[in-house]
Amino acid sequence: MLLSRPNILRSLGRTVAPCRSLHNTAWLWCFRSAVSLDKIYPESDLDLTKPQQIPKTKGHNFSGYVPMDKVQVTYSRSSGPGGQNVNKINTKVDLRFHLASAEWLSPELKEKLATKHKTSITSDGFLVIRSDKTRSQQLNLAEAMDKLRHLIYTAAFVPPPPAVEDIERARRSHC
Repeated sequence: MLLSRPNILRSLGRTVAPCRSLHNTAWLWCFRSAVSLDKIYPESDLDLTKPQQIPKTKGHNFSGYVPMDKVQVTYSRSSGPGGQNVNKINTKVDLRFHLASAEWLSPELKEKLATKHKTSITSDGFLVIRSDKTRSQQLNLAEAMDKLRHLIYTAAFVPPPPAVEDIERARRSHC
């Protein structure tokens, strides 16, 4: 006996939820486990395109969110090995954003980035990050974004104050 779609839903209960499909006529089903993300984090939005609201602490106020509409991404041909593919596909990624007009960064963080990475800043004030590590455009873009986040995190890092034991040890070694 061939079951219709409503009968399948009734027979399987709540454990199966419809998945979105590219075609309106096709229907797919996904198993929803008891450990799915929406059940583990019910208060979370789970939308990766929106910035996450993280409480700002002194010194480290970067959430990791980089607005892609404020970043210019250009692709060019990469150097190095790759056979015939290297002459046809633009895989090298140049990621740049204007440091002074980046409202998603605090003024202190912009100043730290400008002093720490002044060799990566153009005369127009753009911070430029390049990646041509792989032969994939998407992987190079992901690596460039990771480099940008790493630059911002290292600039935002404030070392903790030294412990009392370390201060005492340093005092004794100087005497």
